[in-house]
Amino acid sequence: MLANSLIELDRAHLIHPVSSYRGHEALGVRVLKSAKGATVTDASGKQLVDGFAGLWCVNAGYGHDSIVEAAARQMRELPYATAYFDLGSEPAIRLASELAERAPGDLNHVYFTLGGSDAVDSTIRFVRYYWNAKGEPQRDQFISIEQGYHGSSVVGAGLTALPAFHAGFGIPFEWQHKIPSPYPYRNPVGEDGNAIIAASLAALKIKIEEIGPECVAAFYAEPIQGSGGVIVPPKGWMKAIRELCREYGILFVADEVITGFGRTGPLFACTEEDIVPDFMTTAKGLTSGYVPMGAVFMADHVYDVIADGAGASAVGHGYTYSAHPVSAAVALEVLRLYENGLLENGIRAGARLMAGLNSLSDHPLVGEVRGRGMLAAVELVTDKQKKTPLPASAMPARRVFDRAWDNGLIIRAFAQGVLGYAPPLCCTDSDIDAIIERTRRTLDQTLDDPDVRQAMA
Repeated sequence: MLANSLIELDRAHLIHPVSSYRGHEALGVRVLKSAKGATVTDASGKQLVDGFAGLWCVNAGYGHDSIVEAAARQMRELPYATAYFDLGSEPAIRLASELAERAPGDLNHVYFTLGGSDAVDSTIRFVRYYWNAKGEPQRDQFISIEQGYHGSSVVGAGLTALPAFHAGFGIPFEWQHKIPSPYPYRNPVGEDGNAIIAASLAALKIKIEEIGPECVAAFYAEPIQGSGGVIVPPKGWMKAIRELCREYGILFVADEVITGFGRTGPLFACTEEDIVPDFMTTAKGLTSGYVPMGAVFMADHVYDVIADGAGASAVGHGYTYSAHPVSAAVALEVLRLYENGLLENGIRAGARLMAGLNSLSDHPLVGEVRGRGMLAAVELVTDKQKKTPLPASAMPARRVFDRAWDNGLIIRAFAQGVLGYAPPLCCTDSDIDAIIERTRRTLDQTLDDPDVRQAMA
């Protein structure tokens, strides 16, 4: 179809996630047509380096024929198999086994979902079931972190601590609590790692005691806070928080929907801190975004409590498309690609990405560069000493994204003036260099924005 026709059909019928509906109607859609490697092409033929891997998810990169062939082969043989009624399919069984073998510690049980949001939702149900089976039904309070993101389902969006996901929806619920983000660049205690860890531990202890230790069910944390602005906690933070939860007998849920599958270097970011959570959620890179799938990893001791508590009765939680054979076949091939060079390439490309972004630190607008592996951010400010964010009048999320797009680069531009990066692990040196060069050009153009100039005056 002609691009203009698609734009009009989109405007009339397609609801876009996390968008201003009226704003989108006015702007119109940008139609993506094709992609290969780390490059996407829009309907007009414009080529762009995808510095965000779709939505943090196309970790393997676009256009892998072997992934397409795995999906097609499975579709021809068995396009669907339910996991209800004690049925299953070979790809799903093999995938669960392969993932359990690679997961930290005793995360030996895997429940498959369609994506990250319902993976988080599933953990909430499993956690509740666990404590009821343990004879402690009063443990029904959940704690997460400000600026954290745990999906946009009804209950997951309450664990999420970003205003856009709460406004107008009547959430968070009263049983969902928050502690401050570690956020080293803007932490009240400063940027010293030990001080930040101590402050977070103190905040969590206070929150637990305030709620009542006997009432807290679980604590949720991302190894790196993605949608909150790619906030990287200091080394040792995750491990210290996990140990405190263990001391209180609180279940610890590591949300690796973004960080999993090579995004920070290893297959799972938890291994970088040598921690074993009670639950771990994944999605995105699991299938490299080629088809929908998520997964909940459950530790042996949690599984045993739930299984023994249910006895001969069914555990009443399930999805029609859980353990979908086509998604599982794709995930198996994606996992093979990761372990046959993509993880190693991602580590090399991540080092080049971080070095390139750090080279932008002298730019007048760059307050901080942060990241790990192929997950990074550049925080923009109008005053480096005062760490003054870009003014709202400069519309960073809209204008910076548009400038980058015009320069042939796709990044995530957050409303607070943070640029997010999560390129595919397949990136070549030239891909990374293009990301850096086009970012610098985008920063220069942003510096010339009248609203930014006025704020810096």
